[in-house]
Amino acid sequence: MREIAKKYRASRGEERLLWAWKLVRGAASLSDAQRFWEEIRNLGVKEEDVKDALRFLEELGELRIKRSVDGRRLYVSTLKGIRRNPATLDRWIRRAKLQGR
Repeated sequence: MREIAKKYRASRGEERLLWAWKLVRGAASLSDAQRFWEEIRNLGVKEEDVKDALRFLEELGELRIKRSVDGRRLYVSTLKGIRRNPATLDRWIRRAKLQGR
C-alpha cells in the first residue's frame, strides 16, 4: 500500500483517480481493524494520504463521505461502507451512461 500511496501523491488527472481508488480499496479492506489508523501507519501509509484520497474522490463525485450530526467527516465508517458494498447503484448508473456515449 505504501507504493500505491506514493503513486497517488505523484500522479495527476485520470491516473490520480485510478490510484486514489486503489488506495481507498486497500484501506477499506482493513476498515474492520480495531485500531484502523495504527494498521494504516504500520503499512507505511500516512493517515492524511487516505483522507486526502477520500476527499479527492468526493470532490469528483465518485463517493460521498459519511458525516456525523455535527458535520465532521467519518472516514472509517465510509471505508466500512465501501468494503461491504463496493459498487453502489449510483456508480453503476454513471458508468453505464459513460460507456453509452
